[in-house]
Parts: sequence; structure tokens; C-alpha cells
Amino acid sequence: MKTYQHLFPEIVSFENLLEAARKAQKGKRFKHSTAIFNHNLENELLSLQRQLTARTYRHGQYTDFVIHDPKQRLISAAPYRDRVVHHALCNVIEPIFERTFIHDSYACRKTPLGPATFGLPAGNRAAGSGWTQKKDTHDSFRGIISG
Repeated sequence: MKTYQHLFPEIVSFENLLEAARKAQKGKRFKHSTAIFNHNLENELLSLQRQLTARTYRHGQYTDFVIHDPKQRLISAAPYRDRVVHHALCNVIEPIFERTFIHDSYACRKTPLGPATFGLPAGNRAAGSGWTQKKDTHDSFRGIISG
């Protein structure tokens, strides 16, 4: 496997942090924490950049809440500021990892929906040999509350 070096300066660059802030606000633009961060965007990003570069950045406290659709689940949400850092990291490392994934894997990928999404045979499988697996996720994830 190829080794990548010197990624950190790219992760903490102001341009990458700005792009990360834009991605983090999608669907959350009108939330209070997003508005506060964006009101002072340049200073917030410069502060994040200084903390990351000095290695003094600390992740904030997650907020837990329960949703009920379709099953009751416990969700743990990172603070908005931390979501910006998550996106900054993913902006740089996601293209590297994307190239290493197998063609028929579609979980958590930016690729368009493929045949495997619908349980259909992919192009490199013999016709009619596609398969799907039905699984109850009750015991698979900590955040799903039995009900």
C-alpha cells in the first residue's frame, strides 16, 4: 500500500478549512451553533487552524438525543466546530481511500448508486448470481434502543 506523507499542512490550510465549513453547514445553516460560528467565520477558522497546527485542539462534548424514525435510536452529535474539523480531514483523506475500495462496495461512498445498492448482480458477477442479505440491526449498533 502506498504511503502518504505531508498531508497535515493540506488538512489545516485555510482554504481547506473554509471548504470544510461550507460542507459542514449543509442542512444546518439555520441552526444556532452554525450561525454563531459563521457570524465570525474568518476568526473561527483561523483559531481552528492555530489550534490544529499547535496540536492543542480538543474535541468538544457530544450532544445525545433520541430519534424515533423508524426505530428508536440514540444519536450522538458532534459540536458544529468539530464537524468542520471532520470535514477538513475527510476532504484530504477521502480521495486517497476512495481509490483503494473495491468496485462493488457502496457503503458510505460518494460514488453514484450502483447495482449492489438494490441487490442486483453487478457487471462482473455472473447473471442471476447476485445476492442480498436481510439483517435486523437490533444487536449490531449501540445506538439502537430496543422497543
